Amino acid sequence: MTSALVMSLPTAGAPALAADLAAVGIHVLGAVTRSNMVREAVRTPPDVLVCFESQPDAVFFSDLQLLAATAPCPVLVFTTDGDAAKIERAIAAGVHAYVINGYGMHRLRALVHGAQARFRHEQALRHELAEVSHRFEERKLVDRAKGILMRARQMSEDDAFRLLRTASMHSHQRVGQVSQQVIDAAHYADAVNRAGQLRMLSQRLVKTVALIALGVEPHRSAARLADSFERVEDNLAVLTRNLSKPSFGDLVQAVLAAWGRLKPALAPPIQTSRLAEIDALAEQFLVQADQLTLNLETHASATTLHVINVSGRQRMLSQRLAKQALLGVLVTGDDAEVRRVQAEETRAMFEQTLDYLAAAPLSTREIRGLLDEASEAWGQLTAALAGVGGLEGQRQLGESSEGLLVLFDRLTAEYERSMQVLMG
Repeated sequence: MTSALVMSLPTAGAPALAADLAAVGIHVLGAVTRSNMVREAVRTPPDVLVCFESQPDAVFFSDLQLLAATAPCPVLVFTTDGDAAKIERAIAAGVHAYVINGYGMHRLRALVHGAQARFRHEQALRHELAEVSHRFEERKLVDRAKGILMRARQMSEDDAFRLLRTASMHSHQRVGQVSQQVIDAAHYADAVNRAGQLRMLSQRLVKTVALIALGVEPHRSAARLADSFERVEDNLAVLTRNLSKPSFGDLVQAVLAAWGRLKPALAPPIQTSRLAEIDALAEQFLVQADQLTLNLETHASATTLHVINVSGRQRMLSQRLAKQALLGVLVTGDDAEVRRVQAEETRAMFEQTLDYLAAAPLSTREIRGLLDEASEAWGQLTAALAGVGGLEGQRQLGESSEGLLVLFDRLTAEYERSMQVLMG
């Protein structure tokens, strides 16, 4: 039996809706006032809501819109108001039958059935539209994921799609879901790489300033200092634009604040007496960048992002070791000994991570080749440490640390583009 909820104001001329509906075989759930119409319709969802409203107003139509949004059901409205504008508002508010000066008990069942039929038709159209919209959005995801795979691994569009389809079959997911995972993995891989670059640049800046203070290839060192500035600004701009503000806004702002303190301290001319202050500010920048990097890694669902973080950290350690060795030349006494101890700790961390990367299961021919080159470049850097007391040794240390940085930039990018990272 069809159930109905009745809403009617107790005014002169109002029909006996509840009694008439019951008389034609419709089960009446109850009669409500306008103020609790929506609440009761949600609490006891009827097959149809039947209303008598002689002069519908904006509040009435607003209530019907709220009902359509929270607990949609067929709505039949009887009224004496034939205003064309109100007819349009009634349709927009989700009324399925709007009867003007046409109430009659003998018509009730047919009008109720008509309202139900229109409601079912609208629901079918909404469902169809939602399906079309979903397929369209899924197609966009697939296209984006294919583009990521094509750029990362130099594969054809057909091969990228076959890879997505195979992954969806193995994981029992839709291709769109797999595509979204690829997009998310690429997004966080890029963010982890960029935040990791900020860690490295915090150390490269001070290393370069130390080389300038020591008079080592001033023009080349000045160019590298300018390059470091540009890379910091570029990465900060991308991270600020692309990262979710609710999730990472506070961390990005902390990095920006630390950079805001370090940047003016690096303005020329730089005095050797200020190197300790500059290094302390760079350490603050490093701490904030590291915090952002770690949070990006743990926020993403892909555990493979850890290797990007670790590889990127090697870039920072290569610059940190060179910085500590150079600063050790510029200071004396206890400060020099502190720098020496710090350099040994950095050296041990770098070598430990080299062993970790060599044993990591995430590997390709390209990655293994770059790791071999990095091991050789590491040997050149450690050899240069022995002559850091002289100008030529300092030059060699600067060049070897730059060469190691380039290799780990390439290696980190290779990890970022690897199938294991992108496909989880």
